[in-house]
Amino acid sequence: FPPGLHGIYGECRRLYPDQPNPLQVTAILKYWLGGPDPLDYVSMYRNLGNPALNVPEHWHYVSFGLSDLYGDNRVHEFTGTDGPSGFGFELTFRLKRETGESAPPTWPAELMQGLARYVFQSENTFCSGDHVSWHSPLDNSESRIQHMLLTEDPQMQPVQTPFGVVTFLQIVGVCTEELHAAQQWNGQGILELLRTVPVAGGPWLITDMRRGETIFEIDPHLQQERVDKGIETDGSNLSGVSAKCAWDDLSRPPEDDEDSRSICIGTQPRRLSGKDTEQIRETLRRGLEINSKPVLPPINAQRQNGLNLDRAPSRKDSLESESSAAIIPHELIRTRQLESVHLKFNQESGALIPLCLRGRLLHGRHFTYKSITGDTAITFVSTGVEGAFATEEHPYAAHGPWLQILLTEEFVERMLEDLEDLNSPEEFKLPKEYSWPEKKLKVSILPDAVFDNPLH
Repeated sequence: FPPGLHGIYGECRRLYPDQPNPLQVTAILKYWLGGPDPLDYVSMYRNLGNPALNVPEHWHYVSFGLSDLYGDNRVHEFTGTDGPSGFGFELTFRLKRETGESAPPTWPAELMQGLARYVFQSENTFCSGDHVSWHSPLDNSESRIQHMLLTEDPQMQPVQTPFGVVTFLQIVGVCTEELHAAQQWNGQGILELLRTVPVAGGPWLITDMRRGETIFEIDPHLQQERVDKGIETDGSNLSGVSAKCAWDDLSRPPEDDEDSRSICIGTQPRRLSGKDTEQIRETLRRGLEINSKPVLPPINAQRQNGLNLDRAPSRKDSLESESSAAIIPHELIRTRQLESVHLKFNQESGALIPLCLRGRLLHGRHFTYKSITGDTAITFVSTGVEGAFATEEHPYAAHGPWLQILLTEEFVERMLEDLEDLNSPEEFKLPKEYSWPEKKLKVSILPDAVFDNPLH
């Protein structure tokens, strides 16, 4: 019996000794045999809840496959017993049981497969407090529950297997307003609020797809007294998002063949050595790191994870794009100082600029947009961030496709005033352009189609 599988089954049996053979959704053709679904199994248990704690009866889903189940390199590289097993976690989900429901719905298993596919394809790993902006009802109904937060499962304990440690991260369904509050402040803060509102999750954070009100509609004081105060005091914990974004170096004419600008379509990149490529990826990886200290680390050979990402999201272990394994623009190694830059975002990404400025830069932190369609990254830094290659003297600097922009507090305040209409998307007409000629900075908010088909 595969030891990794056995370890997770053991934890499930500890919780559900009366359900030794739960209903299971099984991948018909396993991922390691060429199938599309990375999770071999999703087990579904009936949990009676805890009336004393006001925890309702619910269905409890547990995934099998993000961790190393087999230890023979068929899916995950075996790296020893001390570190994480596979990606180091499995997903769980708690869905409120409807009256008269005798069997668990199976749609959460497909939701978990979707998240697992994202993890396998992007090599992003999730952490407690991360958010997933899904933009669709989780069960394909008319529900307001259209996004997810992630937290530690309240009952399942980490498991030590022969292939490493497995933790259990629980998916928590949330409304759009709750997702935005998590972005503006932090995921853990919103999770704590959800725990205090029984109908919105309660102590075990059980998702009720029929919930029709946000926690702020249920208790209006939560927004002002907790969230707004938290944003003002703490700023935002969101240090970066995956986004539809691009940037142009306006310092040189486009016809300059020697200019390897970040989104110049026609240039033919040269191949770098594997060592050079890994060094640059490490710079990006560490530069996008979630860190309580406002520091952008320099190039370093030490491996370290961490990036809080948006849109089926959250931490990136590798910034290697799927299309270019070792092809990097030939000027990547040399840092260039730019005189004038043009930033381009889609509307969803642009709406986060005020968060970046108010919640991050005014608190002495940095914020990064990482393109979902390539290697481009844009990092905004404040004057309090150390280790950045953008300086007050040269506020725009590029390291290959990675652009850094240093903004003074005075300029941030001015930008917040000029960008105020980004907070009212219903009145927004695309394309929209903002310009600060004396700073030689231009920002455009463009339709999604521009990024989906950049050749047009």
